[in-house]
Amino acid sequence: MTQRDPQEKIVERERLAEIVQGLKAAGKKVVFTNGCFDLLHVGHVRYLREARERGDVLVIGVNSDASVRAIKGPPRPVQPEADRAEILASLECVDYVTIFDEETPAELIAAIVPDVLVKGGDWPRDQIVGRDTVEAAGGTVTTIPLVEGRSTSELLKRLDSLS
Repeated sequence: MTQRDPQEKIVERERLAEIVQGLKAAGKKVVFTNGCFDLLHVGHVRYLREARERGDVLVIGVNSDASVRAIKGPPRPVQPEADRAEILASLECVDYVTIFDEETPAELIAAIVPDVLVKGGDWPRDQIVGRDTVEAAGGTVTTIPLVEGRSTSELLKRLDSLS
């Protein structure tokens, strides 16, 4: 099986909305998740594989550099948004990636209205952005447990201790 070119998987929001509409019309179940994905680690990979198992197509919203800085503060992100998007798009379980500038994915979720919205287990259900939009459209919202001891913050602490 030949994997698609990662660059073909990275699309602008407007194009993504058209793609998702077509996929849903074809009976495909669209799964969405989002995050910074600053330093990709095994926790991310396991999470994304499990998210993909909840439907037919996995779409990822990646926080832009400005959005990451607003949420996490400088000097984050470690990697620029284009690199983070390409790394994610290179994973076989990922079908589409888009970058969003807002601090939350609310507008992006409203634009594509996925069938399944997935977040990490550290998110209380009532605080998951986009939950109301997805559930109002008949979709489901679910969480996936985090992989213990695997996080970008932990990686950064370990790297800092090496210097």
